[in-house]
Amino acid sequence: MMERLIECVPNFSEGRDKEKINRIVEAITEAGGVKLLDVDPGEATNRTVVTFVGPPEAVVEAAFRGVKRASELIDMRHHSGAHPRIGATDVLPLIPVSGVTLEECAEMARRLAERIATELRVPTYCYEAAAFRPERKNLAVCRKGEYEAFAERADKDGEAPDFGRRPFDEDMARSGATVVGARDFLIAVNFNLNTTSTRRANAIAFDVREKGRPMRQGPSVTDKPVLDENGKQVMVPGTLKGTKAIGWFIDEYGIAQVSMNITDIATTPLHVAFDEVCRAAAARGVRVTGTEIVGLVPRRTLIDAGKYFLRKQERSVGISDDEIIRIAVKSMGLDELKPFVTAEKVIEDMVAPQGGNRLIDMTCKGFALETASRPLRAAVPFRRIWVRWQPP
Repeated sequence: MMERLIECVPNFSEGRDKEKINRIVEAITEAGGVKLLDVDPGEATNRTVVTFVGPPEAVVEAAFRGVKRASELIDMRHHSGAHPRIGATDVLPLIPVSGVTLEECAEMARRLAERIATELRVPTYCYEAAAFRPERKNLAVCRKGEYEAFAERADKDGEAPDFGRRPFDEDMARSGATVVGARDFLIAVNFNLNTTSTRRANAIAFDVREKGRPMRQGPSVTDKPVLDENGKQVMVPGTLKGTKAIGWFIDEYGIAQVSMNITDIATTPLHVAFDEVCRAAAARGVRVTGTEIVGLVPRRTLIDAGKYFLRKQERSVGISDDEIIRIAVKSMGLDELKPFVTAEKVIEDMVAPQGGNRLIDMTCKGFALETASRPLRAAVPFRRIWVRWQPP
């Protein structure tokens, strides 16, 4: 059975005081049952993004404790920073990784939001998949006017939080509000191009990203844009739903890339994005030479990709998951710029305990899966391999 895992990425409105940041992180990890993946403080934004993963119950409890500690340590009356924010814990998304649906995460988020408002007296809005109203799917709507406008919104019809509505008071002034939600996993990916041209990379990005490009009155990019009856620029949509993309040049690698965020991996899986960027690049005389994953990906993303490429080759998908992932890595060139280490790039592999992978330690089923994926090397004769049999 697939292990049930979710990820949580709370954004705390403190990025300069290391002691406060450490105490918030300690509250999360001391809850137990979660693995801390990243702590990313920003001095200019005065904001810290914490990433942790684990079973749903453990993650929700750890998130609650993080919000509690943040509300004790951060006084929003004295906060300033470059990033929009509405409270000490600004935004807190729950993200399905494996064995959990987005709908289940949304329900968890709503219960967590209610608990935060009830037990901590921190008002909460619900956004994305957890939103109670369509317009509140958009984080910017929930955070409208930021912390400075919340005093007017706290008890106003149509503006008040989903949980914890009341007249603005000292507790609210200190903590602000928190936006809790559920969203699908976001994949950040860069597609490597055999060109140094940022202009060509941008053109490819505009071809594929959902927003597309401005419609022009003529064929040149310098021609005037077409405006609608309200004076707004008319856009020609791109080919990939749920994606944002730009083109840029990377000095470190000496190449241009199409840099993309896939915000809806159910609609546009990684392998679909890869194939479409390849098509768009080829139409402009450019070739995609490889792919760079930024951050982490769920294991299912690579397995789905590997199976997709195997089917394109009319090959069987009845091989081990590790071998399927190897096909995905080679098919999309995930190892072009640097080695692709699943223990560092795949969430489930980061959470799993590290151990050996010796044939002698495998069950019969594990041995069969391992050896079915590739021929045994001549250097390891079959007669010398011993398998430990375990009763069912």
